[in-house]
Amino acid sequence: MKSITLNGKTVIPGTARGLALVSHEPLSFWGGYDWKTGEITDRRHELSGQIARGKILALPFTRGSSTTTAVLLEAIRAKTAPAAIITTETDFFFALASVVADELYSTPLPLVALSESDFGLLRSGDDVEIAESGEVYLKRNA
Repeated sequence: MKSITLNGKTVIPGTARGLALVSHEPLSFWGGYDWKTGEITDRRHELSGQIARGKILALPFTRGSSTTTAVLLEAIRAKTAPAAIITTETDFFFALASVVADELYSTPLPLVALSESDFGLLRSGDDVEIAESGEVYLKRNA
């Protein structure tokens, strides 16, 4: 098993572990994510039909508007959200959902930003652990 450590920037602190679900395309959560099930429902997206619930969702950034925050917040409340999100930049829509979820439900969603080159190393199916410090540990079968 191959191990890789990536140094990310902590946007919202927290720890998480799970299988990676990775896309190099942005996703609009408005009409693209079912908060009731955790399914990615945008039929034009490469992750269409995949379940993000409990996974480490890696998206370069969101596409769309502040409705992403509302949909993600509902998913956090319903326990159908990803375990954490990895992006390539500070995504304010993801961050706002996490801050509000922490205030309302005491359940922040960890958010880490990686450089584009490190983000490019992520693969769906990797076993990913996110540390409070922003380090991202990947394990994959070589």
